[in-house]
Formats: sequence, structure tokens, C-alpha cells
Amino acid sequence: MKKQGILNSHISKVLADFGHTDWIVVADAGLPIPDGVQKIDLALTLGVPRFTDVVDALVEDMIVEKAIVAEEIKKNNKSTCKYMAKGFQNIEYVSHEEFKELTKNAKAIIRTGEVTPYANCILQAGVIF
Repeated sequence: MKKQGILNSHISKVLADFGHTDWIVVADAGLPIPDGVQKIDLALTLGVPRFTDVVDALVEDMIVEKAIVAEEIKKNNKSTCKYMAKGFQNIEYVSHEEFKELTKNAKAIIRTGEVTPYANCILQAGVIF
């Protein structure tokens, strides 16, 4: 059994297989999952687990080079926007429609129980050297 870090075996495997610039998505409960992209469903009930809990756990276990979020988060979910701005120096903003298109290129999408608007992000893997 793992001693620390992410215990979910599906997430742990995705991260272990990551290369530089690979993407993982942390999604709210409503984001559509594109066909062919692995879905790791953590949603238990409305709001559980929270988007921020999952992002925090991922950041502890991976090097994040860049985060991508929907531009609409700035106006429609200021608390999550502030959380992202505080946690990531390199953030790219795209339209929500473009964001959904980009998720087709992710290695996996983690579905949370989050039910606030635009609480989604793409985390791009960096390197440890």
C-alpha cells in the first residue's frame, strides 16, 4: 500500500505514465466527457469531493507547468478563479467552448462532485529536472 500521495489507483497510474506536456483535467460534475478519454469518476454527492480538494492533491503529486481554465470563470466563479490565480503562476484562459474541445486531448478527466460554474481546469505536466 502506498504510504503517501494519491491513493486512487487510476489517478496514480495516469500520473506515473505522464510525460512532459501531458494533460489531466479536473472537472465539475457537469463537464461533458469526450468519447475515448478516460473518465475517473470521484463524484459522490453534490459538492463532494470539491474541485479544490482534487486540484490540491494533484499538485502535491505532480509538476504542473501550466493550467488552462475557461475565461468565463473570471466573471461567473470568482472564488475558484482566485484559487487558481493564487496556486498557479502560468494560467491560460480560453473560451468554455474551446476548453471543452481541448479536453479531447487529455490523458484522463477526473470528475468531481463540484457544482459551481466553470470549476474545471486542465493541468499540463512539467518535468522534475
